[in-house]
Amino acid sequence: MNLILALLASAAATGSTVADEPQRANAAGGNDEIVVTGAQTAGSDDYTIDGQTTATRLPLTLRETPQSVSVVTRAQIQDFQLNDVNALLATVPGVTVQFSDTDRVYYSARGFDIQTFQIDGIGVPFAFGIQTGSIDTAIYDHIEVLRGAPGLLSSTGNPAAVVNFIRKRPTRDLQASASAQYGSYDALRMEGDVSVPLTSDGHIRARAVGVYSDADSYLARNHLRRWTGYGIVEADLGPDTVISAGYGHQDHKSRGALWGALPLLYSDGSRIAYRRSDSTAPEWSSWGVVDRQIFGDLTHQLGHGWVARLSAIRRATDEDNQLFYVYGNPDRTTGQGLLDYPGAFRAPTRNLTLEGYVTGPVTLFGRQHDVMLGLNRSAQGYRQYSSYGAINQPVSLPDLLAGRAVRPDFARDYDLSLDRHTRRETAYGLVRLSLADPLKLMLGGNLTHATSAGTSYGTAVNFDNTRFLPFVGATLDVTPHLSLYASYATIFNPQTEVDRLNRVLSPIRGDNLEAGVKGAWFGGRLNASAALFQTRQDNSAAYAGFADGRSFYEGQDARSQGVELDLGGQLAPGLQVTGGYTLMRVDGEDGQPVRTFVPRNTGRLNLSYSPPAFDRVKLGAALQYQSRIYYDATTATGVAARITQGGYALLDLLASYRLTERVAVSANLRNVTNSRYLTGLTYDQAFYGAPRTVLATVSVRY
Repeated sequence: MNLILALLASAAATGSTVADEPQRANAAGGNDEIVVTGAQTAGSDDYTIDGQTTATRLPLTLRETPQSVSVVTRAQIQDFQLNDVNALLATVPGVTVQFSDTDRVYYSARGFDIQTFQIDGIGVPFAFGIQTGSIDTAIYDHIEVLRGAPGLLSSTGNPAAVVNFIRKRPTRDLQASASAQYGSYDALRMEGDVSVPLTSDGHIRARAVGVYSDADSYLARNHLRRWTGYGIVEADLGPDTVISAGYGHQDHKSRGALWGALPLLYSDGSRIAYRRSDSTAPEWSSWGVVDRQIFGDLTHQLGHGWVARLSAIRRATDEDNQLFYVYGNPDRTTGQGLLDYPGAFRAPTRNLTLEGYVTGPVTLFGRQHDVMLGLNRSAQGYRQYSSYGAINQPVSLPDLLAGRAVRPDFARDYDLSLDRHTRRETAYGLVRLSLADPLKLMLGGNLTHATSAGTSYGTAVNFDNTRFLPFVGATLDVTPHLSLYASYATIFNPQTEVDRLNRVLSPIRGDNLEAGVKGAWFGGRLNASAALFQTRQDNSAAYAGFADGRSFYEGQDARSQGVELDLGGQLAPGLQVTGGYTLMRVDGEDGQPVRTFVPRNTGRLNLSYSPPAFDRVKLGAALQYQSRIYYDATTATGVAARITQGGYALLDLLASYRLTERVAVSANLRNVTNSRYLTGLTYDQAFYGAPRTVLATVSVRY
């Protein structure tokens, strides 16, 4: 009966880490007391965690997980001031962050696009396969990145990686912190975080986080203001049950914002020289994104080690944008050849995801095994309303760089250009068999039914697909500190991108095979892994052009193969490290390189050191390296040209000093060598990344 009641509550939660699952402990006098234990990292200086549930829902350590997992903890976020998701993911081994314009970002891993994020384990896909607007990291305790095909749990996912954002949870005692930051380009940020017990015993508790940031940019006329609010209440309903509910709100507003980027080629195929600050966006061009989330979860201990969890998230995103796009290739002599495309857009997205799962041990043939079963249902509606000014008008590059593009009189009545509704229903399960003390075998899979109905620019964008995705994984302990592992997962991911004729591309299909070795030392405070991987992905969307106010794509078959190293945790007392290196190739059916805008080699290294004898001081450095990328373009006059960004490295430094037990000051210096680089080459336009900047922080904690 308890299990049935728990499953019915699946309208209220958000998956979690082991940290959120209540454990029963006997207090003095024999009374039961709820204690929340596990992988929360707030208040810890560690750059690793004890366990994760992103891969299988089972509370496994990183070493017990037969896939590659990287973690960015709260300590690393605070040390390096990784205040938004773009800065954070740029530090993760194997992940590439590329901007298509100032406010939209592509993420990739192992050569392929990441198209969904998870929030406390609940998958929320991007509306167009791309993240629009920034995401502040202040409300999250840590982030887990599972590379490879996450097909077992992420039916809304993709074959590259899944990024799981673990929210901060209330504490049983009073805790509070605040910080103020100021840096280059008048960057101002104010942040507060308070957790309070609402009852004397802490059985009801709450937490609130608020952030305001406002900054100019190295790009001409560009400015971003963002404020974030988050609140959560958690309560113990009894010795075995915890319920929580919360609300998150983020308002992202930019001006002088690029839609698209700088045209890189003259009509003769030669490169256009730009200053780092150059932008074709006028001051009135803006992205406005409001993201609201209502969520809740219910966790119940069923007894004998069994746990049931029910979760729900309602997400509402609203865009209100007035943008200016420019395309074409100017003549080197006359400057003619560029055309404009101003557009205003309103885009509401509504997503509701419900999930329930149970995990627990079973005993068979004298050995204990683990079982996990779950159900997930996700429905999303997306509409885009559009209004255009006079389009395809000749424009001058010098006028654009000076910000002289005139704002058109957009019609008050917007046209409904896109109306799409998608739904996914998934049943999944896994059994982890203990074949011997050192040998564990995982067998599982999910059955997903995915549908889409609607229109895009007058054309139907419908599909109805059902597919079973198997998963197999194994781990073998070969020493007290080392394990061998292998896993196999299949890929099936319906797409929403359309081709030149506005037809929805067929689903992505393929598989992912991975094998390697993992190690854990110092009681799990240091984790490392080395992996060989191969991912085959057929019919993935590749950018093919722009027409009639939209981008269109074509299906592309590709296979990536590579080696991946990952390290995270404490190397020595006071010395924390995360990092890794990825070496891969991505080829098409004919064996030739494809997706050449994705770097084949990437390296990440993040170090911080606080001397045990003088722990008031902390010094650190972060290095991000990527190899050459290029894009083969054809100009409007038919000239073929290759646009290349050579390999480069970015070096960041940090220094902090704790004035008292509660007050600290710090400074972060970014791009110390002032490297000049393009932020992406997903098509024939791009803009340059930020120069050397500095950020100073004063923080107080209680």
